[in-house]
Amino acid sequence: MTMKIKKVAVLGSGVMGAQIAAHCSNAGFEVLLLDMKTDGDPNKIARENLKKTTKMSPAPFAIPEFAQRISIGNFDDDFPKLANYDWICEVVVERMDIKQQVLGKIDAVRKKGSIVSSNTSGLPITQIADHVSDDLKEHFLGIHFFNPPRYMNLLEVIPTSYTSHKVVDFMANFCEKILGKGVVLCKDTPNFIANRIGVFSMASILPHAFSGTLRIEEIDALTGTLTGYSKAATFRTADMVGLDVLAHVASNIVPNIPDDEKKDTFNL
Repeated sequence: MTMKIKKVAVLGSGVMGAQIAAHCSNAGFEVLLLDMKTDGDPNKIARENLKKTTKMSPAPFAIPEFAQRISIGNFDDDFPKLANYDWICEVVVERMDIKQQVLGKIDAVRKKGSIVSSNTSGLPITQIADHVSDDLKEHFLGIHFFNPPRYMNLLEVIPTSYTSHKVVDFMANFCEKILGKGVVLCKDTPNFIANRIGVFSMASILPHAFSGTLRIEEIDALTGTLTGYSKAATFRTADMVGLDVLAHVASNIVPNIPDDEKKDTFNL
């Protein structure tokens, strides 16, 4: 199997999608960034979200001119273009039904052998690909970036039981050598590794804030670099990823761990 990635398509231009597109452009790739179609200006969402990345700090683009490597479009008009891309990176909303729908649309237009990934915080990767072709199943896996994608070293690679071992090896090597990431191979378990540990850690400390035992500032002082965590600590991390995302990731894990003795901790 000879695999090469020259062109990357990113589906979903939200905070993560637009920054993943930017990071791929930093690595020299031609990138297509798609999002929902809007009336009047069909590519408005993708255009405005891409523009936001040019004003972010820290900067997602190594050089501002790299933004010119990204072309934009929308799901309705530009999906057929995916047939020309080697890696299709899905970064749509964290809902199983929507991800399955998007993957089905990808299956209808992608070229055989192209690699397709889902950037999810913890949805079951195998379930996302339940109803697609065998060729897509063999070339589908989870690729979980962390925010901000250009600067966070960690990247989780999550194969399914259907994913070709050669695809796993190729993408792990590609993400490490070309995208500059610290790759960790994960099993397709609820919330994988980082969010299973990280959200548990955050959820465990929250009651101390709600009870008044510790102030927010004290918790962030104790759960930051002082104890080996990132400088974002607990509450700054929650603000960065979004309170809605944190709540969603926490609630997503509960039904998937019925026998875990600490499952109630995830009930925020």
